[in-house]
Amino acid sequence: MSGEAAAKPALLQVVRLPGGLEAQLAERFDVTLAPPRGPEREALLREQGARFVGLVTSAGHGAEAALIEALPRLRVISSFGVGLERLDLSVAARRGVAVGYTPDVLNDCVADAAFGLVIDTMRGLAAADRFVRRGDWRSGKTLPLASKVSGARIGLVGFGRIGQTIARRASGFEMPVRYHARRAVAGFEAQHEPSLLELARWADVLVVITAGGPATRHLVNAEVLRALGPEGFIVNAARGSVIDETALVAALQEGGIAGAGLDVFENEPQVPEVLFLLDNVVLLPHIASATRETRGAMGQRVFDNLAGFFDSGTLVSEAPA
Repeated sequence: MSGEAAAKPALLQVVRLPGGLEAQLAERFDVTLAPPRGPEREALLREQGARFVGLVTSAGHGAEAALIEALPRLRVISSFGVGLERLDLSVAARRGVAVGYTPDVLNDCVADAAFGLVIDTMRGLAAADRFVRRGDWRSGKTLPLASKVSGARIGLVGFGRIGQTIARRASGFEMPVRYHARRAVAGFEAQHEPSLLELARWADVLVVITAGGPATRHLVNAEVLRALGPEGFIVNAARGSVIDETALVAALQEGGIAGAGLDVFENEPQVPEVLFLLDNVVLLPHIASATRETRGAMGQRVFDNLAGFFDSGTLVSEAPA
């Protein structure tokens, strides 16, 4: 190894990343790609764990306490994504490890996807596409009437950056907006609703866009779905854990709600197969941020967080403690 390469900060990369980002990281840092979780990774950590000062991961993969503790010289974690529930922030804080992530750059695309699910779910567009492809239209069958989107009442579960962006999208469809969050957010016409049940009773469509983790696990439960009612729709572009999936499946099967648009699931990539049989459900493979532009911007933020930390000790986007 040359002197120049030896001087590069040593990073452990524990998940594959977009190719452009991997090439960019390799230019600036001494990167080691870890094997998948298992004996090979454990051997690598035992033999080389003390060498790494940086860790690169993703929101989906995370960084558990055991991994952080296996890196005694770790100074910084840079994560591709906004989800923090799989990162052990308490251990990182105790160790004095800075944690970077990629907020803001994906607001527009996630909001676009969430709003696309609202339209598709309420108007039944994907179901209509299947109707045509099956030959049902040609054979004289008819589709059930859909629900109007413009003017419908939209309730947002969570009102952070992405929720606020969805609210702006909704204004173009002249949709009254209310939101449920821990506190009211200044500067928006949307009404804060302290009670999630009351929000569900009011809404025609409920959009889940809050953080995951223990604090929001099954926040949307059977009671909330009953409050939403047989003419209400639900969209989830946040984390699968926020909705009680068993209760959701039951509500869809029994007509307790009108339909659902889901980009996330409790046990991804496993999706309850019963949902495949329901025409009032739109299923996406966790792709809300999956555009070339946004994934490129997320990758750049991962790099910039690391470069900023090693250049000046500051992260562009530091995770909240």
